[in-house]
Amino acid sequence: MTPQLQQAIRLLQLSTLELNTEVQEALESNLMLEVDEEDNEVETRPADGNGQDRESSAEPVDIPSDLPVDSVWEDIYDSIPTYSSGSGTSEFSDGEFQRSAAETLADHLFWQMSLMRFSDTDVAIGAAIIDAVNDDGYLRLSIEELQESLAAQRIEVGLDEVEAVLHQVQNFDPVGVAARDLRECLIRQLLQFPEDKRWRKEAIELVDKHLELLASRDYGQLKKLMTQDEDGLKQVIYLIQSLNPRPGSQIQPAPAEYVIPDVFVRKQNNAWRVELNSDAFPRLRVNAHYARLVRGTENGADKDCLKSHLQEARWFIKSLKSRNDTLLKVAKTIVERQQGFLEFGEEAMKPMVLHDVAEEVEMHESTISRVTTRKYMHTPRGIFELKYFFSSHVYTMSGAECSSTAIRALLKKLIAAENPSRPLSDSKLAAILSEQGIKVARRTVAKYREAMAIPSSTERKSLT
Repeated sequence: MTPQLQQAIRLLQLSTLELNTEVQEALESNLMLEVDEEDNEVETRPADGNGQDRESSAEPVDIPSDLPVDSVWEDIYDSIPTYSSGSGTSEFSDGEFQRSAAETLADHLFWQMSLMRFSDTDVAIGAAIIDAVNDDGYLRLSIEELQESLAAQRIEVGLDEVEAVLHQVQNFDPVGVAARDLRECLIRQLLQFPEDKRWRKEAIELVDKHLELLASRDYGQLKKLMTQDEDGLKQVIYLIQSLNPRPGSQIQPAPAEYVIPDVFVRKQNNAWRVELNSDAFPRLRVNAHYARLVRGTENGADKDCLKSHLQEARWFIKSLKSRNDTLLKVAKTIVERQQGFLEFGEEAMKPMVLHDVAEEVEMHESTISRVTTRKYMHTPRGIFELKYFFSSHVYTMSGAECSSTAIRALLKKLIAAENPSRPLSDSKLAAILSEQGIKVARRTVAKYREAMAIPSSTERKSLT
């Protein structure tokens, strides 16, 4: 495999954000490349208008329309390159040009401890406790294990001292932090409510004594043990459900992920139109001035350097064009096959696998896999990764095919409309689908339900 073909494959694999980083590095390292700020066709020839320059370099062999590599990505590259600014200095090293690092839960707890009047020993104990708190806000070590870790640092303390500092840390924000289990976490949050808060006392009793019954949704037994009617028990449960079982997540939210669509899909004149996102793809061209220097340079070393840069620039531009053409061709094929989804939603999704698209566009399946990974399509129904439109099929009673995505949508719809006090079991859901002509086993229903993070019927049961 030639280096040029490897480059084309690598660019095809990159996401839009990674591609823009790759283009920026190419612009910085290759003097022949420049941004084409005009909406013109990409230049791949010398700019003197006299035809091919014999001395500059022969036009490279065309990149194949298909990238027929039987090897997988990992056979050529260890991983997709990641880019970072490194630790070196930069003209933009001032704070105003840097995104401040998000405060971690440990930082937040250490800051609060610095405001406390702790002795040196208490600070050491508090540090050990905070280090043992996980991202959800729970203490991972027992009191005895904390004592042992402190002893390893030659800090001899009693269990009562560790317990006393732990209670102090548990009073830190967020409420419920450093709890040893869910019961303690919820009780500490309930204790923050005023004593005259309605249902506070009952909620503490339920969490302290009957949390297992609540988890199993045994509402009949709970009503007996709590001596509450259904309305009263419902209010107690609502209060408990208002608590946060993962207090640490308040301080360490998941980092935001930004998606730039590669393709736009619009309906115009009753037809679906597909076009590339022109703002997401940089337009490059060969710098005309430096291209002319190839012919006028007499120095052998300089001439070879310019010729090398020119050849690399042309290959890079061709690779970008090949990537865009392939992406557009695949996107058009997907839209043509999934018009039902665009018109009616997930329930109209058709089964489609890589082989179907590969056969349509006459490319290798590995190429389709690369071009649909981390590439996104903006549709009137939202932004979807191209891989979202691929799904396996299940045969219906009539012998037709139904996609697994459509079945998931039907399951979600059935579960959303069920009676909360008598949720549908997996067997019942399979029977309902069978009545609609879709033959699926109970275990298949369970697999799809779990893939959608929908709890079982027992866990979905609630008071009406």
